[in-house]
Amino acid sequence: MVNRMQFYIDGAWVDPVVAKATPVINPATEEAMYEVALGSKADVDRAVAAARRAFETYSQTSREERVALLAKIIQVYKTRMKDIGAAVSDEMGAPLPMAEKLQAGAGLGHLTSMLEVLKSYDFEEQLSSAVVVREAIGVVGMITPWNWPLNQITCKVAPALAAGCTMILKPSEFTPSSASLFAEILHEAGVPKGVFNLINGLGPEVGAAMSEHPEIDMISFTGSTRAGIDVAKRAAPTVKRVSQELGGKSPNIILEGADLAKAVTSGVALMFSNSGQSCNAPSRMIVPLSKMKEVAAIAKGVADKTKAGDPRAEGTTIGPVVNRGQWDKIQKLIQAGIDEGATLVAGGPGLPEGLNKGFYVRPTIFADVTNDMTIAREEIFGPVLTILGAADEADAVRIANDTPYGLAGYVSGPTFEIARSVGRKMRAGTVNLQGASYDRTAPFGGYKQSGNGREWGKYGLEEYLEAKAIAGVNAA
Repeated sequence: MVNRMQFYIDGAWVDPVVAKATPVINPATEEAMYEVALGSKADVDRAVAAARRAFETYSQTSREERVALLAKIIQVYKTRMKDIGAAVSDEMGAPLPMAEKLQAGAGLGHLTSMLEVLKSYDFEEQLSSAVVVREAIGVVGMITPWNWPLNQITCKVAPALAAGCTMILKPSEFTPSSASLFAEILHEAGVPKGVFNLINGLGPEVGAAMSEHPEIDMISFTGSTRAGIDVAKRAAPTVKRVSQELGGKSPNIILEGADLAKAVTSGVALMFSNSGQSCNAPSRMIVPLSKMKEVAAIAKGVADKTKAGDPRAEGTTIGPVVNRGQWDKIQKLIQAGIDEGATLVAGGPGLPEGLNKGFYVRPTIFADVTNDMTIAREEIFGPVLTILGAADEADAVRIANDTPYGLAGYVSGPTFEIARSVGRKMRAGTVNLQGASYDRTAPFGGYKQSGNGREWGKYGLEEYLEAKAIAGVNAA
């Protein structure tokens, strides 16, 4: 039984200081499933005190001890994959097979990747007569979103544990159950009390209290650019480190001579995956102007085969978006695309055919989009693809970089060498060439208003470390 009305603090499930709760809505049915407790500044103070005490000892543990702990967490995590998948599916709407394999699987992937990094990471380096020691930054506040719950939790918690940090996690109030399951996993694996603490709550209350707290040394935040700016402002007076992974409006350049059917089909499918609720979704497909009609026809074929429906029904491709607020925002942006003159190729406003409830969005494609249109500028965070035309390769790169965001980019070309050349010109933290998948050992993060800092692999571990120079040490 998942504990939603208590918080995990100092190794135990405890009642909130002030009793307050909110319903958790199933986005497929629009019905309340249960309530989750909401925390306050007093709960944050209690968790920070526990984490501060635990840091004194946990930060001094050996690499071998932390390797053994991560290995045990992975062992326990594997036994709860179906529970995590079911919780994610019910709370944010991902189709159940996708939630079990990809949503829960992403968490396992980050844990496994970080274990391998920890085994060989060099925490000390000799430089002339000095030794540079990399040590845990301290107590970390973590604020995570609802769209990939376990992905974002584990890519913060795993490196923090590996570094020797202690932490307080505030997951999204829309997806609390998977986070509580993760707390159960850490408890069963033997994470020392106070090292990991969990408080459910709202951003303006718990998130703000964490960002401002003088005893929190670092904030790792994933969410919207608007919320990230607020976190940074609140953190500034205490001069804590702030690592942010924020919004995106990622370009997908398909060059002249690329395998058009393959590139467009995979690009549309990736855009629609997770109902478009991914910060790195390839939402702006940039194609040769001369190929616009051909691209639109291929894209429409993919949209017509994309089935929005019950996350637990066989044959469902995409589920609902997470809540009414997101649905309303997406509908307004779809209407803006129509009003501003883009060509509606597939989908459009309203619920998909055959559905009369749930926060479902019709898989939607716009062609003949220009980069000054609202749907090309704003992050929609739904299954809505915009197709833009470029005069040539240079124009495609210009359009790709003409955005306040810089999280991800995608390039398909006639050869790998040409794709790589274009990819090097893109102002984005991650660029995927020729349909390549993401590599969890490589850094993930953004340029510009997509954030700062990096997650995943060795670079993710280093976010949680301070560099200390100890001078006067003989090289011998």
